[in-house]
Amino acid sequence: NIRIEYSYGEAEDKNWNETWENEGFEPINIDNLCIIHDTVNKPDMTEGMINIMIDAKQAFGTGNHETTRMIVSTMLKSDIEGKRVLDCGCGTGILSILAAKQGAARVTGYDIDEWSVRNTEHNAELNGVGENIEILLGDANVLTHVSGVFDIIIANINRNILIADMPKFKEVLASGGTMILSGFYEDDIKMIIDKAENMGMTFNEKKTENGWAMIVLKS
Repeated sequence: NIRIEYSYGEAEDKNWNETWENEGFEPINIDNLCIIHDTVNKPDMTEGMINIMIDAKQAFGTGNHETTRMIVSTMLKSDIEGKRVLDCGCGTGILSILAAKQGAARVTGYDIDEWSVRNTEHNAELNGVGENIEILLGDANVLTHVSGVFDIIIANINRNILIADMPKFKEVLASGGTMILSGFYEDDIKMIIDKAENMGMTFNEKKTENGWAMIVLKS
């Protein structure tokens, strides 16, 4: 027989990334169209670039990761003016903030992590777009409490969650709408496209970087 002993307790509500956050990250230039930076390191930027300031607190999404960069690059080449945008798993809120700065009519985001919800709200205020962004706490089931449909749905989350949640995304996607999906590897592309096509979606575009992938789907 095998005997297993364990103990448990409530985890401290502590920012374990505090040292990294205090040092910040180097400004990130995306396609000479957008500069992403923190509150510590000031960027060199040219006129006309979209300026996004991220004060990362226990949340994912600074532009350092390949998946975030690929989505940002795709958004920068997309027509978002006047569109309604959904940001699934918003993290720091970087994608919600970019959509708002690109002229989205309204941005709704959600995250299962309360830290991320608070961080997105904080960063939206830092960037002067807080009034145009609504952030909800929870998983894709929160969409049952959201009225209307979205023109663009963005999700940078892992493959298994994406595949499980894609039907929920499809239910709130406008006819002719767009899904921009990342957070998975190149080897996962076929599986996700197959799932999308089974739902009546059409594969439109893909990007890959260092083994990571992003795809664009149309309804």
